[in-house]
Amino acid sequence: MLIKSLNQYKHPRNFPFWIQRNRHDERDMPHLHIHEFVELIYVASGRATHLFQDISYEIGEGDVFIINPGEKHGYMVGAGQSIQVINCLFEPGFIPMYLLRELSLSDALDFFYVQPFLNGDARFYHKLKLRGETADKTKGILEELHQEMQQQKPGYQALVQLRMTELFILLSRYYNERNTNIGMPSSSELLVRRVCGYVERHYDQKITLPLLSELFYIGVRQLNRQFNRHLGTSVIGYVQRIRMERAKRLLVETDEKINQIAELVGYEDAASFSRTFTREVGCPPGKYREQSR
Repeated sequence: MLIKSLNQYKHPRNFPFWIQRNRHDERDMPHLHIHEFVELIYVASGRATHLFQDISYEIGEGDVFIINPGEKHGYMVGAGQSIQVINCLFEPGFIPMYLLRELSLSDALDFFYVQPFLNGDARFYHKLKLRGETADKTKGILEELHQEMQQQKPGYQALVQLRMTELFILLSRYYNERNTNIGMPSSSELLVRRVCGYVERHYDQKITLPLLSELFYIGVRQLNRQFNRHLGTSVIGYVQRIRMERAKRLLVETDEKINQIAELVGYEDAASFSRTFTREVGCPPGKYREQSR
């Protein structure tokens, strides 16, 4: 299985974003791959079958969807068919924290924090198929992003982050408007989904209850109450669950040292990480690596 890293693309050093166009036709053998980054895919033209994890579905012009790190996907193109896609590749925490805070974006990025973490059937039943003005705006933003990355004029990094944020707001509006017709979850469940999506994108950073309370405009007690109601766990318990799952994957798939893995999943202290891992998983990280391999 091919695992792609953002480092293999021609993105500028220390700026974790890249955008490219790709064309696939019937001569291309379908190959599944996994990336370590987030990928937003926009189908500019054509048709194909998208292979995702253990399912497949048809995609065509105007479709847009997100592939998370660690998810397996690829394309299968039928006889006489071709497909052209635009790929935005970026790290999960690409949208800066200060934008979330200063611009009050916690309820405006559902296509980034909610939709990509629905279960498989719901997720692709709710994938976006853009038409008309929304499709034109999306294409325009993608063209500007491509131009900025090609020219790399002074300040392009800030412009790219702002334009990507604008794109996610636009797509989230369309996502929520479309799903109003088929029923959205309750406000409390939607809040929990948003917080979960945030944790999934930022688990490697410092996450505290006061921070989440500030970002999502809800008291700490009420936030924990809603998590226990909908997920049967506390917020911190959920954060630890996500970090442990990522740590297990890193232990099995990489040769990183334990202290490096601790840092990669958001722990400043390797000893604290090892204690938590042992309590949650049932054995120390080193033993889990040995047994799993």
